[in-house]
Amino acid sequence: MTYSTGMLKKRITIQNRTAAKMGKYGLESGGTEWENVKEVWAAVDNRKGLSGMREGSLDVYVVRMFRCQYDDVRDIINVRSRIVYQNLTYQILGDTLAIDEQENTVQFIAQAIINNGQTLSSSELGAPGLQKDI
Repeated sequence: MTYSTGMLKKRITIQNRTAAKMGKYGLESGGTEWENVKEVWAAVDNRKGLSGMREGSLDVYVVRMFRCQYDDVRDIINVRSRIVYQNLTYQILGDTLAIDEQENTVQFIAQAIINNGQTLSSSELGAPGLQKDI
């Protein structure tokens, strides 16, 4: 899909797990902390949350589609990366990471999560949080 870079109006932060460190008894497992790797411009669209809330669904999850320039994230983003957008953290849904080198785009769908790794329901988030960027 061809798109204009003018559509990239939102700032997102890409996070990856920290590397394992040498501990007292050798290499520790590491990867338990998340670090901000890069901030990039992106297009952000709601996927499930808003329409489900309008329909009165009780089990709707906050899901968004993100699109950014591939050159900006080439060596950083992968299916284990997280995205921070509007003070919420999102986990990339692995089978949705689509890279188009010819168009210089990467597109993926991500679901909001909370600190212990569980998904965040839109009812837990509240309607105003979903509607502020529409």
